Amino acid sequence: MENSSYNSLTLQLEGLKVTKTSKHPIFICLLFIYVFIFVANVGIVLLIWTDRRLHQPMYLLFCNLSINDIMGNSLLVPRVLSDILVPPSERFIHYYECLMQAFTTHMFGTNAHTVLMIMAFDRYVAICDPLRYAAIMSNKMVIKLTVSAWGVAFALVAVLLSLTVRLNRCRTLITNPYCDNASLFKLSCENVFINNIYGLTFTVVLLSASIGSIILTYSKITAACVTSKSKSLNSKALKTCSTHLCLYLIMLVSGMILITLHRFPELAEYRKISAILFNVVPGSLNPVIYGLQSQEIHKCLSNIFQRKKVKPSF
Repeated sequence: MENSSYNSLTLQLEGLKVTKTSKHPIFICLLFIYVFIFVANVGIVLLIWTDRRLHQPMYLLFCNLSINDIMGNSLLVPRVLSDILVPPSERFIHYYECLMQAFTTHMFGTNAHTVLMIMAFDRYVAICDPLRYAAIMSNKMVIKLTVSAWGVAFALVAVLLSLTVRLNRCRTLITNPYCDNASLFKLSCENVFINNIYGLTFTVVLLSASIGSIILTYSKITAACVTSKSKSLNSKALKTCSTHLCLYLIMLVSGMILITLHRFPELAEYRKISAILFNVVPGSLNPVIYGLQSQEIHKCLSNIFQRKKVKPSF
């Protein structure tokens, strides 16, 4: 008898296990965080886009991180919110929507690494070669770096999911709060050796390139600060680089926790929570940390609020 779940287009999401008393507080808390992520990141992008004083490579590159946070959370969090309010037996998702979620999930994580890598290059040029900064970090270079960051992420994720799409499915349960590549290829009863090899290679190459570039650029920045007697250079390096490094460490630690918990099936519920935190924690902290550290953004925001306070007299 043919299995009715064979290549079924209707999948079931296990989602978070919440009680009747806790689902509404969790829903409200997650909704508040999502609204903050959306408003804060959209606000940062609009501020940088509309204020010419912020049309600098550092801020233009940071826009990529905000756009990535908006995209990643807007396509995942609303679905998680809707699933919280329905029983686990009714959390169904179409296969193609699941693919889109998986693509968004991996694009979000991969793009965070590539964008922070090009931001590290920008900080390296600004501090180690300040006299040639304007010539090197031209508008064309900013566009090239942006296209490279998104293009590399897109290519890596596209290959990752294309290897999964080719598999036939004999199961329908996604044991995750949302779809990702591992959850999808686990639905197959075929040999997934190639998927595991590429997934491992994907992770190792991305993390090696990401961590390696951060260590290399910050080693040269540290060397430049040690050999330089300029207090202004050291102050500039401390402010801008501490912000960038803080963003990177938040993203890296969130990802490492999620990867580690995948190795412990008995901690499935903690893995689900960490999978959601991997999206919402960097997305909510990035605009706050960058906004607090940037004097230019402070000035632009204060000018906006001062204009609103000034009332026209008749």
